[in-house]
Formats: sequence, structure tokens, C-alpha cells
Amino acid sequence: MARKTKEEALETRNQLLDAAEKVFYEKGFAASSLMDVATAANLSRGAVYWHFKNKSELLDAIADRIRLPFETLSDAFSDREEPNPLGKLRDFSIHIIKESVRNPRRRRVLSILIHRCELSEETRHQESRRQTACLEYVTHFDDCLQRAVKYGQLPANLDTRQAAIAKWALITGLLSNWLFLPGSFDLEALADSMIDSYFCMLQHSPTLRLPASS
Repeated sequence: MARKTKEEALETRNQLLDAAEKVFYEKGFAASSLMDVATAANLSRGAVYWHFKNKSELLDAIADRIRLPFETLSDAFSDREEPNPLGKLRDFSIHIIKESVRNPRRRRVLSILIHRCELSEETRHQESRRQTACLEYVTHFDDCLQRAVKYGQLPANLDTRQAAIAKWALITGLLSNWLFLPGSFDLEALADSMIDSYFCMLQHSPTLRLPASS
């Protein structure tokens, strides 16, 4: 009996998370109330408070159901002896774009976090999480580019830090703009060419070179 009760509690929690995801996506986080979430879930407000103290906890739980695109790079490049780091970087970059398009939950949650959350005390934890993920991504990507330089796949004088920042700007810009106006361009169809253009820039752009030693 206790096991059934635990399973029912988990089912109710997931029901609330699904409802909150829908409500926050449609109304925006600030304009949504816990009563809105309860109504969308066909549950009482008391059921919401049984599982979550406030909207901030709900937002954190929703965000925890996905991994932010930039949080997966370190897992993808755990092997420091990878013989083709550039090819793996390309595949990873295309994957995180296409996965964000194809996965409805990831798409909704990213939309909520990027476009439907004003900075406030309620959202500060998620803002901090995103900031940390972005900073760590730039550092990890810089390291991966240095490995590609080491293997002779990129120019020896490539400014890898600047290149990593450019990559961060490319991915965040593509995702943010597409989520804001999804009908304006086919992000999934453009993913390969956009990423290939970026890596072509690393090979040939003189503005991405380290200053010559005097």
C-alpha cells in the first residue's frame, strides 16, 4: 500500500510539472500563479503546496527535467585522447541544435528560461545556473579547440578563447532567435551549414589569430 501511495505521489508531482511547464510557456512565469498550475493539472492548490513551496521550486523542478545544451559538453569530451576532436566538436554542436528543435520538452523549457522569465528573486537560481553553464561551456570548448590544434586539425596560432566565445554566441543566438520566432527560419535544416561555416571561419579568418610574437 505504501509503495502505491509513493507511486501516486510521484505521478501527481509529474502531473503538476507538466501543467506548470504548459502554463509558464503560455502565460510567462511572472504572470502565472500556483492556482493556474493547479487548474491546468485538474488538482487543488493544496496539492501544489504538498509538493512545492512556491513557483521558484516549480521552475527549478521543470528545469531539472532537462539538461541545458551547454551542460553536456564535458560529458561528450571526457576522453582527452580522442583522436578526432574537431570532428567530435562538429557532431556535438549540430546535435545540441537539432535536439533542441526535435525535443518538445527541451524546446518549451528553454523558451521559458530564455524568453518567459524576468530576472527576480524567484528566478535567480535558474539565472545563476545558466550563467555557470555558459562560463563552463566557453572554458571546455576552449580546451577542446586546443586539443584540435594539438592534433593539427586547426591552425597553430588560432585564438582558441576568442573562437570559443564566438561559438557560444553562435549557439545562443541561433537558439534564442529561433525560439523567439520559430517560423522565421528552419533551424534544424540550417544546423549543419551554420556549424560548418563556423569551423571554416576558424580555419581561414585572420581575425581569429593570436598576435605574432615579437
